[in-house]
Amino acid sequence: MTYQQAVEKIDSRLLFGMKPGLERMRALMEELGSPHEKVKFVHVCGTNGKGSVCTLVSSVLRESGYKTGLNISPYVLDFRERFQIDGEMITEEELIQEVEEIWPAVERLDARDIIVSEFELVTAIALHWFALKGCDIAVLEVGMGGLHDATNVIPTPEAAAVMSISLDHTAWLGDTVEQIALEKSGIIKQGGRVVLYPEQQPGVRDVIQGVCTGRGAELHIPDMDRVTVCSEDIDGTGFEAEGLKLHTPFLGGHQVKNAAVALELIKILRGRGFDISDENLAEGFRKAFIPARMEVLSRKPLCLLDGGHNPGCALVLKDVLERYVPGRKVAIIGMMSDKDSAAALETVGSMFSKIITVRPDNPRSLGAGDLAGIASRFCPEAVPAESFPEALDMALEDIGEDGALIACGSFYMAGELRPLLLEKFTDR
Repeated sequence: MTYQQAVEKIDSRLLFGMKPGLERMRALMEELGSPHEKVKFVHVCGTNGKGSVCTLVSSVLRESGYKTGLNISPYVLDFRERFQIDGEMITEEELIQEVEEIWPAVERLDARDIIVSEFELVTAIALHWFALKGCDIAVLEVGMGGLHDATNVIPTPEAAAVMSISLDHTAWLGDTVEQIALEKSGIIKQGGRVVLYPEQQPGVRDVIQGVCTGRGAELHIPDMDRVTVCSEDIDGTGFEAEGLKLHTPFLGGHQVKNAAVALELIKILRGRGFDISDENLAEGFRKAFIPARMEVLSRKPLCLLDGGHNPGCALVLKDVLERYVPGRKVAIIGMMSDKDSAAALETVGSMFSKIITVRPDNPRSLGAGDLAGIASRFCPEAVPAESFPEALDMALEDIGEDGALIACGSFYMAGELRPLLLEKFTDR
């Protein structure tokens, strides 16, 4: 089996769509010898902020000498980003081996009419690989929701976090933040330890507190009055908390709250016996990196790449642009058809002098012409591009040396555009 054939086998499960429920994952784990019971975990759910917190915590654990797995969704540049140990992606050969070992179990379940989905297979590969490689701990990012998400097959984790909750995937999770919070609270297990993002829409905290009380779980909420921001610029955020001076390369005021959640998770892990020094904590925060999350690829002209596809992400982008990016701004935007592109564009559209729309190479993507039609309601000029290179050429011609290029929208768009941007800019 080649690497491409392995990925095609995984992708073939997309035909079966998304199916809520853990019965298939439990059956698959049993077929594989229960690898999910051989590793300790940190489990993170929420609408926004999951990736940042998972990256911060895994970076700190790695810096502290623990063999640390990281499972994220979606990937940006390479499918293998979903599976990482100590900051390194799974090799192509290892992924082939994982598919060759797990696929017979998938076929056995098929024969029993237990049909494993693509995301369930991806999650199973991650759990099996982490156990096989002897990870001390793994950080798991929930794919969607919580209760019925494939990652929730794990036993009670060392620590869990519920990040910022807003309306997203409403067809699956519910059309109120309280319903969505209840679904996401499904990762809270009996006797667990949970950190709640400190700023939530009305009703969310009550739901999470109620679930924690009912399941005898500890609830930790960061006290932002004890966190002081010391510096903010295009290179990240410096702040003081718990008597420590820390720096995260992530942009935006929300990232201080994300970092506060990560700090609470680290405190819980220390209480669970993990040896994490203040020095390793600070260094882990400093070294944390996520491609295409408020990523500065060039400073002259300024080029900012941000993958984010819901209204919450749009609000964060607006805040960053208002704080750090004065002057003329041109955007390249691509979105998925099942996302609320109108709400996102209503938030940020007026900040751009021009929006150039593209269609990512994904069956769920929104056509460039359709997206331009939506964008034209909020921006003085919105034009579709036939290709990503054409969009980039158009944008660079418009901004000159003193303007700013903002590439934003779907992570699929970010994955296609980022290599072109890296080729174009050399001062990163």
